[in-house]
Amino acid sequence: MSQVPKTRRALVTGGSGDIGSAICLELARQGMQVIVHANGNLAKAEAVAQQIVQEGGQARAVAFDITDAEATSAQLQALLEDAAIDVVVNNAGIHDDAPMAGMSSTQWHRVIDVSLHGFFNVSQPLLLPMARQRWGRVVCVSSVAAVMGNRGQTNYAAAKGALHGAVKSLAREMASRGITANVVAPGVIQGSMTADVFDPEHIKAIVPAARAGKPEEVAALVAFLCRDSAAYINGQVIGVNGGMA
Repeated sequence: MSQVPKTRRALVTGGSGDIGSAICLELARQGMQVIVHANGNLAKAEAVAQQIVQEGGQARAVAFDITDAEATSAQLQALLEDAAIDVVVNNAGIHDDAPMAGMSSTQWHRVIDVSLHGFFNVSQPLLLPMARQRWGRVVCVSSVAAVMGNRGQTNYAAAKGALHGAVKSLAREMASRGITANVVAPGVIQGSMTADVFDPEHIKAIVPAARAGKPEEVAALVAFLCRDSAAYINGQVIGVNGGMA
């Protein structure tokens, strides 16, 4: 008698945003049960989860502050009581741009807290459960700014660049347990975070493809890295940037 394949569960931080929601939808279409995370706006995460359900998928919404280690740990333990979390996509991130000469300490720490400390707070509690089942996927969404640098974003580039080193190290630590860890580094992607920053002519000047990317193009790569067939892709930083780097 053949065994029914397990439905895998995926947690996507920042899942209510432009790229995050595209990732949630694509993972659901891949057959995963998706946990859509938001920081404080649970209604936005619920809207994404509802869209997934309307398409015939499985999803639920959660809201917690990933920079709060205790709150994050409590939420994750509650989620793990239901079933293992097989995939974690660390997508949450914020901008608080300024030239470093005029950047405040608050701006520096706030951006790093979300992208870097949030990555640790969310991923670390999930690693041993993944290791026990000898399968897991960790994907971090970074930025081309971490590869090339970008004026006014020393804090953002520092946070995302640190993720690259952390993920490469994590991949070495967990590979023998069937767990992969990779980075997806988008360039200029359509959405609320870029709409007021890049006009079409500027995009044509800096992006060889002469256009902004689509959230769905980022999501397609993230979803591929979460498949069984991507098991030998590990510790990589992969750009989705139209040829910028």
